[in-house]
Amino acid sequence: MPGQESTDDAPWVRAAVARYEGPLTLYAARLLGDADRARDVVQDTFLKLCRQDAAEIRDRLAEWLFTVCRNRALDVLRKEGRMTRLSDEHGSTCASEDPGPAAALETRESAARVLKELDGLPSNQREVIRLKFQNGFSYREISRISGHSVSNVGFLIHTGLKTLRRRLADGQPAGVHV
Repeated sequence: MPGQESTDDAPWVRAAVARYEGPLTLYAARLLGDADRARDVVQDTFLKLCRQDAAEIRDRLAEWLFTVCRNRALDVLRKEGRMTRLSDEHGSTCASEDPGPAAALETRESAARVLKELDGLPSNQREVIRLKFQNGFSYREISRISGHSVSNVGFLIHTGLKTLRRRLADGQPAGVHV
């Protein structure tokens, strides 16, 4: 029956939660700047998934989940009337734990610097860069998630990366625009 999860869809929904809960929570936390609100948004996203016909979205599940999650997060931000940035504490948790202590420290410092510089970019550039490099979406998928045209997604990524490279090479602090 439409609008209700059938017993046939239960394993599919459980698999989607297992695969995408972490990436969606991280994505929502970066949009909202708050891990608790992000978990609520992700929970809403999966509740909406339970009401969908699996056959209609199975081939574009990741794109659908990220779009619903983004829209719900933006609704939360609009409702609160403010936007917040990801704190440095949350941003620095992305570093790998595999290398030795010295390499791990260097990696964390580099990642923190990149994330700090990324936070200095306009929000539309930040979002498309994160969708591309942290979540692995194609330009077309990012276009459908963000509502920007495919060519605009390419422009935003290109411009954002060019700015990041320049700032990282010059040692220019985040938020300083020349």
